[in-house]
Amino acid sequence: MKKIISLLLVVICVFTLVACSDTSTDQPNADLQNTILLAAAASLKNCMEDEIIPLFEEKNSNVKVEATYDSSGKLQTQIEEGADVDVFMSAAMKQMNALNEKSLIKDNSIVELLENKIVLIVPKDSEKEIKSFEEILNADTIAVGDPESVPAGQYAKEVFESLKIWNDVLAKSSLGTNVTEVLNWIAEGSADAGVVYSTDAASNENVQVVSEAPQGSVSKIIYPVGIVNTTTKEDSARLFVEFLRSQEVISIFEKYGFSVNK
Repeated sequence: MKKIISLLLVVICVFTLVACSDTSTDQPNADLQNTILLAAAASLKNCMEDEIIPLFEEKNSNVKVEATYDSSGKLQTQIEEGADVDVFMSAAMKQMNALNEKSLIKDNSIVELLENKIVLIVPKDSEKEIKSFEEILNADTIAVGDPESVPAGQYAKEVFESLKIWNDVLAKSSLGTNVTEVLNWIAEGSADAGVVYSTDAASNENVQVVSEAPQGSVSKIIYPVGIVNTTTKEDSARLFVEFLRSQEVISIFEKYGFSVNK
């Protein structure tokens, strides 16, 4: 009887040790994994998803980056409404400044990182006589981002106002909810011409660039990045922002057509 009791005690101890061992290995791994949410302008999606985020996660195995992409105006609104965003990267200073004025961005965390260009594009097989921004009215249908929320649309409006043809352009225009939608409309031939960033145009072989915005017709196009004030993962957010500023990542941005803001 004593032998049976001793054997049972041994078995119980073994099971207890195994259970404890399993718990101790699982729990720390869960704690180590840290996920931050990046809200970024739609024009950043290709370079972020294809190269930059995978590279960051490869170098920082304990931090995962989830991202959402849309017009900077929509993302601004979501942050104002309390979206659980850690890092915001917009396609214009307007949206970042608006959040900063409401104390929704961490002090001294804004970096005016990149510069882009506005271009006029047409479908690749277009036969329309459209070779400049001034000639866009030769198009029957035009696509631009909605100036109320899409920075590319705001810049387009600025160019056409400088040329004194904005109202005529608007009369022929469909307004996209983000720059990717505008790009797709032109690529599929739903619009005869439109305005996007040079980086977007370079990403789609079904469109061709016919002109850059005329010199002096548009503000400098800056892409700032900043840390949202409500983040609970500030260290990881700062790690990611610093990574975006590294020469390795700057080279990736440049490959996609961006330039470093100087």
